[in-house]
Amino acid sequence: MVMSELKNISLAKSCNTNSDKNHFTGIPVIDLLRPWDAKNLIVKACQDYGFFKVINHGVSPWLVAELENEAIGFFNMSPSEKNKYCPPNPLGYGSNKIGPNGDIGWIEYLLLASNNFPTNSKTLSLLVKNYVEEVRKLGCEILELMADGLKIEPRSVLSRMLSDEKADTVFRLNHYPPDLDPILDSEGRGRNRIGFGEHTDPHLISIARSNTTSGFQICLADGTWVAVPPDESSFFVNVDDLLQVLTNGRFRSVKHRVVANRLKSRVSMIYFGGPPLMEKISPLDSLMEHGEESLYNEFTWFEYKSCMYKSRLSQDRLSLFLKPSQT
Repeated sequence: MVMSELKNISLAKSCNTNSDKNHFTGIPVIDLLRPWDAKNLIVKACQDYGFFKVINHGVSPWLVAELENEAIGFFNMSPSEKNKYCPPNPLGYGSNKIGPNGDIGWIEYLLLASNNFPTNSKTLSLLVKNYVEEVRKLGCEILELMADGLKIEPRSVLSRMLSDEKADTVFRLNHYPPDLDPILDSEGRGRNRIGFGEHTDPHLISIARSNTTSGFQICLADGTWVAVPPDESSFFVNVDDLLQVLTNGRFRSVKHRVVANRLKSRVSMIYFGGPPLMEKISPLDSLMEHGEESLYNEFTWFEYKSCMYKSRLSQDRLSLFLKPSQT
C-alpha cells in the first residue's frame, strides 16, 4: 500500500453506525438443504435487506481454503512482482485506487473477468476457474429459488443469464491490510479507514466469502450502517442493481462497504454474476401485475456497465434509468 496516496481516505463515522463489536444479528440465513423454506425466505430477505447468507451451499471447503491460501501468497509478493499484473484497464492487480474516477480505499485487489484468469501461477488460475464455476452453479440455484418464491415462470428466467456461455462474469480477490495507525479526528479519537467505499453492485447477483476478519457492513433501509459478522464457512449474497430492475423494485440493491480492521488482514473473494453484454434489462413480464407500470427505461447490460465505469462508487446509477414519472 502507498501511504502517501491514502492521506485523504474517508473514515468510518460513528454516527448512525454500529461498530464491529456490535454485529447485526438479523442477517437472514438460508439453508439450501431446505428448498421448500428457502424459496420464500430468499424473497423476504431480498425485499427487506437485499442481502442474506447461505449455508449448506455445496461448494467444496477444500477449494475455498486452497484459493484463499493462493490469494494470500499473491498478495504477499513484493510490490514490483504484483505490479507486473497491472494492465492498462480496470482488470488485473490494483492497489488503493478503485476505478478510474478518483475513488480510493485501504485495499489491494486482483480483478479478473469472464473465463480469462491470468495470474502469477497456473495453480491460482486453475483454482479461480474451478471456484468461479462452482459459485456460478450456486448462483443459478439461488436465482431459481428466487423464481420459485416469486411464483414466476419459467424457473430459469433469471438463472439463464448466468448459465449463458456469453454471461459477463467478474471475479475479485480483495486484501485489506490491518489499519495499524488509524487517523485521529479533531477530538483525538481513532477512526477506521474505509477499505472500500459505500456502493451497490451493478450486476445481477454477487456472492461473497471472506476469512474470519470483520469489516463488512451493509446499509439498512432506514440508513443505518450495521456490521455483518464474518463467517468463513458460508456465502453472503447481495441483490445487485439489475435484479432490482428485473423485479421492478420489489428487491432492493443493497448498499454496502468495508471498514479496515485495526489488527488483522481481511481477505475476501467475490463472484459478480452478470448477463451477456447485449441482454436487455427491464422488469420481467411474468412478475408484473395487471396495470403495473415499469419504473425503469429498458437498457442493455452493456449500456449500464458503461455508465458504471463513468461514475463514482457512491453514485446512484439506477436513478439515471428511472422513467420520468419516477424522478
